[in-house]
Amino acid sequence: MTFSQADLDQINKEGLSLEKIAVQIALFKRGASFVNLHRPCTIDDGIEVIGAEEEKGLIARFEQAAAAGRCLKFVPASGAASRMFKEWFQAMDNPWQRTSPAAAAFARQLPLFPFYDDLCRVISQNGEDIDKLWEEGKYADILTYILASPGLQYGQLPKALLKFHKYRNGSRTALEEHLVEAALYATDSRRISRLHITVSPEHHRPVEEFLKKVKPIYEDMFQVVYNAGMSCQDAATNTIAVDMENRPVRDDEGRLCFRPGGHGALLKNLNAIDGDIIFLKNIDNVAPDRLKDITVRYKQALAGLLLERQEGIFRYLQRLDGEVTAGDLMEIDLFCRNKLHIVFPAEFSQWPPARKKEAWRRKLARPLRVCGVVRNEGEPGGGPFWVWDADGGQSLQIVEEVQIDRRSESQLSLWRAATHFNPVDLVCGVRNSRGEKYDLEDYVDPGTVSISRKYDQGRELQALELPGLWNGSMAYWNTIFVEVPITTFNPVKMVTDLLRPQHLT
Repeated sequence: MTFSQADLDQINKEGLSLEKIAVQIALFKRGASFVNLHRPCTIDDGIEVIGAEEEKGLIARFEQAAAAGRCLKFVPASGAASRMFKEWFQAMDNPWQRTSPAAAAFARQLPLFPFYDDLCRVISQNGEDIDKLWEEGKYADILTYILASPGLQYGQLPKALLKFHKYRNGSRTALEEHLVEAALYATDSRRISRLHITVSPEHHRPVEEFLKKVKPIYEDMFQVVYNAGMSCQDAATNTIAVDMENRPVRDDEGRLCFRPGGHGALLKNLNAIDGDIIFLKNIDNVAPDRLKDITVRYKQALAGLLLERQEGIFRYLQRLDGEVTAGDLMEIDLFCRNKLHIVFPAEFSQWPPARKKEAWRRKLARPLRVCGVVRNEGEPGGGPFWVWDADGGQSLQIVEEVQIDRRSESQLSLWRAATHFNPVDLVCGVRNSRGEKYDLEDYVDPGTVSISRKYDQGRELQALELPGLWNGSMAYWNTIFVEVPITTFNPVKMVTDLLRPQHLT
């Protein structure tokens, strides 16, 4: 495939290379790799449960690490809020009839939203009255004031800046709720609270300005000082778009078309921060204060479990560097199987000790993650599974439906049998036994991309997304799944989710 000099200049400006473009086009031609499910994880078969007494010890372990400044909160907040308001955008273009059930529900529910007071104020500032708009059935006008200029412009804002919860003294945005969480479990003995937020380039300035405005409020409230970093998805993680014949797509000016690489692109951001024990949680999954105690308690327990297993990993790696006895070998094997859920190939027992030592060393010297999982109640998304590895062993993986070969009835049957769901509630250990950061790019399964069909300006094209941040991007991490209460999972995917009981204060 031949590219012009103008193409090469554009590729270089994107931070990409001709070699990377060739790899991406080869992936389109080859197609995405499917995972091979062995079975869903269940309680005591890949999913652990933390008992009350164990929880106390784990939290004590976490508190020591937190006091030492080892903890940081990482919040992917790059998503725009536009998809939350899909039905309201449609109603702006095709207004409801005054007698329709949708109009009645809108009129009944709108005062319950945490942004209602802001809405009334902005309507008044524009010389109108919300009650009069109701009386006249001008629902499209009200929606315009919510979604567009000169109103709240919620249709153009990132989720981070949307009001999520109403309190007696005002409402909080999703970003403010994450500041509160950071103060509660990512604060050290000097009262420094660490978090890092990823945002889209177009939202960087408004988020930065809002953060500058509200930080002093929460610093005073919790007696902390926030060390808050912010980064954007690197353009070098974008991927080229191709047509249905795998030829690069061009715009009306003949320029190559690139698309964002999906949330897997944020691995580069995660890799770049100076972290140690990193809590990872989506921007739209926050609870009001009345539910924060249980959320914080389980965050602390998950981190304590990670620290406990991490200490075991470091201890056994140290032993493997020296002379080991037959008893040591048995102990290491049991740790790998029972505490890290590593299943070696069937012939592993026949391997000589030297080969076993090398296999254990390779498996142990990896980043570690502890993932909270909740009972499956029908939410869309991935779940915890035992997956066949290329060497004949098995590993624990978070698997999304797009990674499954839907032509296989046996694989679909295993997928549907999942008892638990991935709420994106991770604690990550990203340093080795010497305190050095792992290069997270070394633990990605590059084949676990996803390819989807998109329509752009009336033409069909193919889009490539990088291995997902908690899927293929962490495929070669050590993984522990722990059941957490459903009350710790409070996502907001549609605006009406803000009216679920767990979000009402």
